[in-house]
Amino acid sequence: MKNTMLGLFRRAVRPVACDTAALGTGAVALRMPDGAAVPPGCVGVVADQGGSTRRLAEGERIVLACHESAFCFHPGPYTVDLLPYAAAPELGLRFSFAVDSPDPRITQQRFDLYLMSEAGDGVPVCGFGAAIEAALQHELALGNMDLPPCTSLDEWNTFRAALNQLCYMRFGVTIEDCVPVDLGERVDYAALLLARAVQAPPDAAAIEPEPIGASVSIDTCERDAPALRRLFLELPGVMCALRLSVLPAGQGQFRQHQALLQRLDQVSLSVATMPTLDLSAPSQSLDRHRQRERARETVRACAALDEAWALLARLQRAPAEQIDALFAEADRIVANLEYHCQARRLALLESEET
Repeated sequence: MKNTMLGLFRRAVRPVACDTAALGTGAVALRMPDGAAVPPGCVGVVADQGGSTRRLAEGERIVLACHESAFCFHPGPYTVDLLPYAAAPELGLRFSFAVDSPDPRITQQRFDLYLMSEAGDGVPVCGFGAAIEAALQHELALGNMDLPPCTSLDEWNTFRAALNQLCYMRFGVTIEDCVPVDLGERVDYAALLLARAVQAPPDAAAIEPEPIGASVSIDTCERDAPALRRLFLELPGVMCALRLSVLPAGQGQFRQHQALLQRLDQVSLSVATMPTLDLSAPSQSLDRHRQRERARETVRACAALDEAWALLARLQRAPAEQIDALFAEADRIVANLEYHCQARRLALLESEET
């Protein structure tokens, strides 16, 4: 009787035609309208505002409730060329990746979370490759991964395992193949030298930390809402991954582990109750300069979030003797999240208070 009543009141959805020809070639994922069907060979993902997702098989009709959105993605594989070191544009990696198959142990797949928080209207292959490249360059620059010249087979296997773990934890994809390639024929060295010659040296005090893969051309205030959305949706995922990825060996590690989880929970609560960008108090607007300062703190917190995902990837493959050092690194990352989220909540600048 219950199923019959649900059928009587179910909303009729008219089939919608949607151009999905780019899926599997130029696009990894595309946003789908209500009423469209999941294309052959693809997977549908429906998400609500609270972060919950469900998957649809190929051929199923997408029926969206209020405040829901849908994507379709093709699992691949896809091939892109990555530059591990920006200063050596002739040294590249030919990188093939695929969206990982569903993990039955978890309720929400990492790639589904990526679609919800970062996809926008779609995920082009070139843009996704650029995000992977930025994450790789960031980890190499910090020394968390190593790709030395004349790499031995053991060093290469270690690097590839670390890269695979980073891609799985950060983006929800796995490596199909990864080989070194010479990209020298594609590099216009004269243009690179000319660009360096005319580029003014940056002011060290003016450099702002940017989230991995983000475009610097977007106005700072316009980046506040997407960054807050990422924090709101991804911080629970970070807590869940931290809870599952580490098994503390002793009482001290157990207390550190629990303290980190409690602090992350408080940061998540702070993000969920964050004031709007343009108000300093109810019915009191905030000027554009202060809004920009608030937005910068959101961007900095988002950069710390990217570091948290990368640290979780290292925790997956770390030996027991390195756990204490990684916990110290986690303490630094959580402290940055706490600081920037608290600074985002403040309406006044320090310069004006003094």
